[in-house]
Amino acid sequence: MKDTQLAQISLTKDTTGAIANPIYLSTAYQHPHLGQSTGYDYTRTKNPTRSAFEESFAKLEGGVASFATSSGMAAIQLVCNLFKPGDEILVAFDLYGGTFRLFDFYEKQYGIKFIYVDFLNYEEVTTHITPNTKALFIEPISNPQMIEIDVEPYYVLSKKHNLLTIIDNTFLTPYLSTPLEEGADIVLHSATKYIGGHNDVLAGVVTVKDETLAEQLGQFHNMIGATLSPLDSYLLQRGLKTLHLRIDRSQENAKKLAERCQTSESIDEVLYSGKTGMLSLRLNKAYSVAKFLENLEICIFAESLGGTETFITFPYTQTHVDMPDEEKDKRGIDEHLIRLSIGIEDYNDIEADIIQALENSKVGVIS
Repeated sequence: MKDTQLAQISLTKDTTGAIANPIYLSTAYQHPHLGQSTGYDYTRTKNPTRSAFEESFAKLEGGVASFATSSGMAAIQLVCNLFKPGDEILVAFDLYGGTFRLFDFYEKQYGIKFIYVDFLNYEEVTTHITPNTKALFIEPISNPQMIEIDVEPYYVLSKKHNLLTIIDNTFLTPYLSTPLEEGADIVLHSATKYIGGHNDVLAGVVTVKDETLAEQLGQFHNMIGATLSPLDSYLLQRGLKTLHLRIDRSQENAKKLAERCQTSESIDEVLYSGKTGMLSLRLNKAYSVAKFLENLEICIFAESLGGTETFITFPYTQTHVDMPDEEKDKRGIDEHLIRLSIGIEDYNDIEADIIQALENSKVGVIS
């Protein structure tokens, strides 16, 4: 059923009968009479193209409303506006460096406290809950260590203590997981990644299942103005049509590569959850990450994920560059760790390229 829902997600109720979601570029809309509106007044507040994406995405997530933002970080910032100075948020320890950077800024600038906890240890999490705790923030599969967290107990815990559970579901997408239907309160995505899927749109999206939260976030969304453009909204909805096909293929390729890398003497550790197209590798110290990246011929050294191409990222100086060294050390983010977003290319080409790049990256060996 979800495959069909995705494939037909751009079908619209447009009066023209258009199959694809029309792109309404207008920033303003005529009013029929004083005190009357077509439902659209100003594009920052509401736009037909963006509305079509938001409505279809909310339905896909099992929510009451979605809010499309100008980036994944804008989506997180939108959610942060729900909190006030003195509030505490418990955050899963391993997470995207950009999120860490934003939380660090919000703590210093606005007095919202972010406490990093090992969510693999349920008892430890419970000991950090205080009267000031307002939310749990979790990446179900963490970035970049690919730690899989069993989130279901935390849905129960959050209800017990009247907390919000915020899930960054960028890696899993609504195709593999729908946290709102499982017990989460807020789900967000960097839609730049798998949702868009073609490395041609910068976007985020927040979805909720509670009408009161939807009203609050809708007000923030309009006031802040970090809304998604009509063209980018169209691109996201187009990307959703093939989400299931791309995820299935990248996940299949990732599983094969993870298994193959287990046998390579150049790799000390394979970090893979068994889900998604995301994995990380820790190279043996006898092998050079720099040489490995230079030797790639098909896979691309770039800082993103979730596209059709296989991307390889070096978290130490890219995604987590602004994280202090001592924080990187605690999380195992060292100069031997690489993160792979496996694309939809022919698997044999991906494997051959990575293996040859590894074999030619031994320190002291001229490739």
